[in-house]
Amino acid sequence: MSETPILFECAAGIARITLNRPDKLNSFNVAMHEALRDAITAVRADKTARVLLITGAGRAFCAGQDLGDRTVAAGGERVDLGHTVATYYAPLVKSLRALPLPVVCAVNGVAAGAGANLALACDLVLAKRSAKFIEPFCKLGLIPDTGGTYFLPRLLGTARAMGVAMTGATLTAEQAANWGLIWQCVDDAALEAEVETLVQHLATAPTKGLARTKQAIYASAGNDLETQLKLEGEYMQELGYSHDYAEGVAAFMAKRKPEFTGE
Repeated sequence: MSETPILFECAAGIARITLNRPDKLNSFNVAMHEALRDAITAVRADKTARVLLITGAGRAFCAGQDLGDRTVAAGGERVDLGHTVATYYAPLVKSLRALPLPVVCAVNGVAAGAGANLALACDLVLAKRSAKFIEPFCKLGLIPDTGGTYFLPRLLGTARAMGVAMTGATLTAEQAANWGLIWQCVDDAALEAEVETLVQHLATAPTKGLARTKQAIYASAGNDLETQLKLEGEYMQELGYSHDYAEGVAAFMAKRKPEFTGE
């Protein structure tokens, strides 16, 4: 069995989290939740971090909740799943959405249940062509948690969200990309290189501008047009005084490659 539930490192502007319970298809247990919480907190505090990459070890990305860790006991004892959501899953999703930098998810295998919705909580999702996305909650008499009921209708539309949630149908990575559930489906052998190219690019991009882009796009779901236009004005005012904007303009005028600092 794995000694540590996640692997974490941060170097050259890139923070990397690898879910590390391959013997359990990287399914969630309390130890993994706590380790993820600590790692994401560390990323937020690290001023050198410009992008976060999340992936899985072994043949799966994440198979969701480990049913041997927090579920109905063999003797029929009940557990408070609402407490589990409030204590672990909801804070995880909110912490990823609140990070002031891009979060990239590399889905290297099956992403099921909370694992699928963890991926959807990230900003850019790339998946191996052989990867699959499954919302199996209906088979346990539950609802898609970890933001599933929020992400699915916004990404897929109501009809497809209902179908995926109520049937537990398996979506291939190609179908997920075609339906707009994820950013990109990549041939298996090309995923690692494609992801590395992306995170290397984001690690040298204008991070503050990307953070505000992320925040503005997510805010738009709850804003009317007038409110969104006002928010755009506020962010543009702020970013117009940033180092990276000045550098971007100077580099464009000088016909050279910009050197962004993230400020």
